[in-house]
Amino acid sequence: MIVRGEAMENEINLQCPVPIQGHDRIQMGHGGGGKLSQQLIESIFVPLFSNAALLARHDGAVFEAGGQRIAFSTDSYVVRPLFFPGGNIGDLAVNGTVNDLAMCGARPLALSAGFIIEEGFPMESLKKVAETMSAAASRVGVPIVTGDTKVVDKGKGDGLYINTAGIGIVECGFTVDPSRMREGDSVIVSGDLGRHGVAILAVREGLQFETVIQTDCQPLWGVVQSLLKAGLEIHCLRDLTRGGLTAALNETAQTSGLSIHVEEAKIPLREDVKGACEMLGLDPLGVANEGRFILFLPAHQAEKAMEIMRRDSAGAGATMIGRVGKERPGLVTIQSLVGVERILDMPSGEQLPRIC
Repeated sequence: MIVRGEAMENEINLQCPVPIQGHDRIQMGHGGGGKLSQQLIESIFVPLFSNAALLARHDGAVFEAGGQRIAFSTDSYVVRPLFFPGGNIGDLAVNGTVNDLAMCGARPLALSAGFIIEEGFPMESLKKVAETMSAAASRVGVPIVTGDTKVVDKGKGDGLYINTAGIGIVECGFTVDPSRMREGDSVIVSGDLGRHGVAILAVREGLQFETVIQTDCQPLWGVVQSLLKAGLEIHCLRDLTRGGLTAALNETAQTSGLSIHVEEAKIPLREDVKGACEMLGLDPLGVANEGRFILFLPAHQAEKAMEIMRRDSAGAGATMIGRVGKERPGLVTIQSLVGVERILDMPSGEQLPRIC
């Protein structure tokens, strides 16, 4: 068991200096993937931390250093439960940061890992998580080179939280971010959606389905590297984590100032995931993924891109689902299965808090 250490922390009462839609304190649902999170970022952090890299509003920052373009990203993982079908918090912590670097077109070089451990957390569970992180890092060929541990009072940490940060080298000769998106671009998704969020919810709520739905958590750098090596004119990449496809499309549309139109019939969903979401009242397009991404590139390169992606397990289900336009700047529209077009708005909050 983890015993009380010197690095004990008191509970922090996070209070917003700026009210957010009538709220003056942080509430569950501000953690990402919805309007509340977006308002939190825009009203507090962007004005105070404003700089060119931050204002790009991408999955990581890209900047020049020593004559090279460096990508830098960080993320914190508070998933509950810590262990779930197909993985655990350790997979998320490594793959999540590697994937953020990949979305910048960067080859991961090194990771850091910070652990917030609750007093009394089992040593065996901590070792299992660390072993998983080691295996995930080895799979991508990226070392975990530095880190930190803190132990907090029993009842104040919910077991284990992990933060990872990563640096990488942008090896392509162009920028990969929403500013490069163009009217007429094709929108390609790498595979079926919603498995991670449903896998987490099933364990959390003790639900049983006819099949065991496992997380899609996996590294994406390999398939992205193949696309870059093929010389494709990639305009933007975005992984589909909190808020799922819906949040990612809205974020890219708003940042690029363009419109995006997708067709529901073309969006890949497994029948078991679709059924689980229907039963639980969830929109599968807003459910989190940890091994899926969307790709924006010129329409004439879409078929070649999908052919390359389908050679890799991380892109085996690559499907073209829509196009980029400019008729409704910043908006995402979707054509339903019955042919009705509607606006696909940013989720108002997280359907499933603490899924990563």
